[in-house]
Amino acid sequence: MKTEKAKLDAEELNLIKLAQEYSDEDKARELLEALRWPNGVTCPHCRRAKTECKDVYRLAPKPTSKSPGRKGLFCCAACRKQFSVTVGTVFEGSHIPISKWLMAMFIVCSSKKSISALQLHRMLGMTYKSAWFMAHRIRFAMTPNHWAEPKLSGTVEVDETFVGGKGDRKTRYERQTPVVALIERDGKARVKVVASVTQKNLKACLNECVDKGATINSDTSGASHGTVKTYKAHHQVNHSAKEYVLKMPSGDLAHVNTCESFFSLLKRGVYGAWHHVSREHLPKYANEFAFRWNNRKVSDGERMESFVPMAEGKRLTYRKML
Repeated sequence: MKTEKAKLDAEELNLIKLAQEYSDEDKARELLEALRWPNGVTCPHCRRAKTECKDVYRLAPKPTSKSPGRKGLFCCAACRKQFSVTVGTVFEGSHIPISKWLMAMFIVCSSKKSISALQLHRMLGMTYKSAWFMAHRIRFAMTPNHWAEPKLSGTVEVDETFVGGKGDRKTRYERQTPVVALIERDGKARVKVVASVTQKNLKACLNECVDKGATINSDTSGASHGTVKTYKAHHQVNHSAKEYVLKMPSGDLAHVNTCESFFSLLKRGVYGAWHHVSREHLPKYANEFAFRWNNRKVSDGERMESFVPMAEGKRLTYRKML
């Protein structure tokens, strides 16, 4: 079944148009349907059973009925189950209007240095608890499916940073959480939160995310030694000697400046927006920045359009957050 096409081009989508044209719940639902199912409605129940069924029809509520069904319901002709556009996504079971979900998604997708739950609470007129949970569900949806994506190739920069740990110098390193970034030059980024920066942990990150034919760029930290022998080449820059870019005989430049740029954005989010991030939730915050980095060359509306399919097949309950 084909859904109505979104009346607004994703490239032209902005917060003003969302507030003016899609504050109505019916129009907001139609927009979300068009973003989730651009090629036609598919049954999420059949999809969970690893089959794809497009033989669905819309259930129209009858005004004369004593118990009319709610708007936006579909029914699958194969499994005979009913569903709406939020079923099978991180939005499922939410009592927050879809119009507010759309604005929250756009704000998070377009905020280069992220936004706090308290700011969402003030902007969208909801409780802080709802805004906090909504923001975490959006970040959870931004978690990439690394197994379904090609590994990083070409020149890949690998570096690590430490988040948190302000205060007493004797104990700050015990409170710091290491974050490893693996970024393909002029390409996508993968971010991993690890327990400690060791050769074993770094090797696991490389094996999961980087193709064996890639050229690795890193600094001279001890954890990078002995972990990249199976790759095409390994170039290191010595930051202690104030060496930040190394020109190779082939003319290629070896550096980790792209990773440093990514870390600067991540830490602006920590210091400027969130102020404190727990180790438990840090992977979701890091994935949020990785998502915006991977979609940095498109407009804010197109970035939101690419986010909606990622929300499918994921579920995060409030109980799991506690």
